[in-house]
Amino acid sequence: MLTINEIFYSIQGESTFAGQPCVFVRLTACDLRCSWCDTQYAFHDGQKRSLSEVIKEIETYKCQLVEITGGEPLLQDDIYPLMTHLSTHGWTVLLETGGHHSTERVPSKVITILDVKCPGSGESDRNDLTNLNRLRQGDELKFVIKDREDYDFACDVMQRHAVAEQVTAVHFSPVHGVLDPKQLSEWILADGLQVRLQLQAHKYIWGPTARSV
Repeated sequence: MLTINEIFYSIQGESTFAGQPCVFVRLTACDLRCSWCDTQYAFHDGQKRSLSEVIKEIETYKCQLVEITGGEPLLQDDIYPLMTHLSTHGWTVLLETGGHHSTERVPSKVITILDVKCPGSGESDRNDLTNLNRLRQGDELKFVIKDREDYDFACDVMQRHAVAEQVTAVHFSPVHGVLDPKQLSEWILADGLQVRLQLQAHKYIWGPTARSV
């Protein structure tokens, strides 16, 4: 059984898959409390659903791109058989995880989007940076950046762990409505970083407070 907050069909707003139709499976519960979190409603709200029920609903959308997100999806053990089923039955599966739980058991066909927490989140001490060693080509890395301290932290992690060579993309995402994307762009250009500026497209399409988009 899984505790599901919501399943919905929308345009992917982040990652290298941005702009594509995608089915989102949002799981309930998170053991982090990031200062900028935009999905606090997923901390507690949800319903118990069987794997077969979840798969059946995903199938109704006729879309082969699925993102498993939260909350923190790796808190629920039954997420692994769900990811295995989807990734071996024709779906492209994205897993977005905070990275404070081991990704060792994530199926090899699943694309991990590892969200390393910067100091501005208030949760950077929870990062399990050994997960950086588990990243594979095809995986992606994400830093949500609130201010210059966060930017410098992200740059340091990139340099010390040589992550750019391990993954398909490294995303620097400004906290929406807090850090001006222009400012972050200028820092990236000044340092000649080989990263992607990531804007959350769904927030520009439907607004920053809309749910199920």
